[in-house]
Amino acid sequence: MARRRQSVTIKHVAADAGVSLQTVSRVINKEPNVRPEMLERVQASIDKLGYVPSIAAQRMSGSRSYLIMALNDRERTIADWRKREGTDWVDQMLLGGMLKCAEHGYRLIVELIDTHSDHIERELRAAIAALQPDGVILTPPHSQNPAILELLDEHKISVARIGSLCEGPGFRLTMDDDHAARLATEHLVALGHRRIGFIGGDPEYELSAWRVEGWKAAMADAGLDIDGLLTEGDFGYESGRAAAERLLSADVGATAIIGSADQLQAVMEYARNRGLTIPRDLSLVSFDDTPIVRFAHPPLTAVHQPIAEVAEAAVELIIEQQRRKKPATEPRIVAASLIIRESTGPAPGTA
Repeated sequence: MARRRQSVTIKHVAADAGVSLQTVSRVINKEPNVRPEMLERVQASIDKLGYVPSIAAQRMSGSRSYLIMALNDRERTIADWRKREGTDWVDQMLLGGMLKCAEHGYRLIVELIDTHSDHIERELRAAIAALQPDGVILTPPHSQNPAILELLDEHKISVARIGSLCEGPGFRLTMDDDHAARLATEHLVALGHRRIGFIGGDPEYELSAWRVEGWKAAMADAGLDIDGLLTEGDFGYESGRAAAERLLSADVGATAIIGSADQLQAVMEYARNRGLTIPRDLSLVSFDDTPIVRFAHPPLTAVHQPIAEVAEAAVELIIEQQRRKKPATEPRIVAASLIIRESTGPAPGTA
């Protein structure tokens, strides 16, 4: 029977580099104040020996767990998975968060928590006990949930809150949703549209109100009336269908509509059933740049939310705090942008 190959440990690296275990640990954990020549010597030994740091060993060596946990809404996430549409938000969060964690020897784990569950505190306590994360990334609407914020603060866990500016512990990050709504509205105004409808998102999300504010501000700047052009929604297909019936009625007469991806699927279907052509008769802008938006017919003009980038920033803030640094407490803005595609065109009668 072949002998099992002996694992390379931190002791082997220290012996090969001729340094202490503490020095190797500081290099592995990317701690500050390591002399460049020492860093180079230890890294050379790590590369030569093929040493791979063990999170278990790292956790035993100090108070950090080297794990960051991201919370996302269970109901919405699982619903999208079951529809086999994926969840672009989760995918992009994993892309940015996991890569940034890997740069610093951390791991990112996603946990799904029921937003409206009576057991939300119990679920979160169980996750904290099992993982003992150094930090938690909260996505909407968890990022503004007082019960979650109080529990994490009680456990003295670093928190990065995406899409929330409300008072409370942790770092606050936004994608400048109000400005993004302005960009979308100004694009439509420039195309000659005067009746620009807006389908609101779930009111539980702070960012839903920010988007409405941005749309209202852009309409006001253009001197345009908004009477009848705002409809309530919940980011879902059914709210898009109800909004389409109202906004495309003769009484309202919208020639352009801004909404989320699922909402606009319903709007497109309703418009086509009425014999309307996009963008000749109706222009559409999505507030999500998901695959269903990009592969729609025609492809939709969309607000691109930099989810991967904001997840990177969230990870960086948590790790900086873990290293006893003091990151800025002002909200971090990672601005969204507008991607123009074939779903927007000149307002009817202006071409």
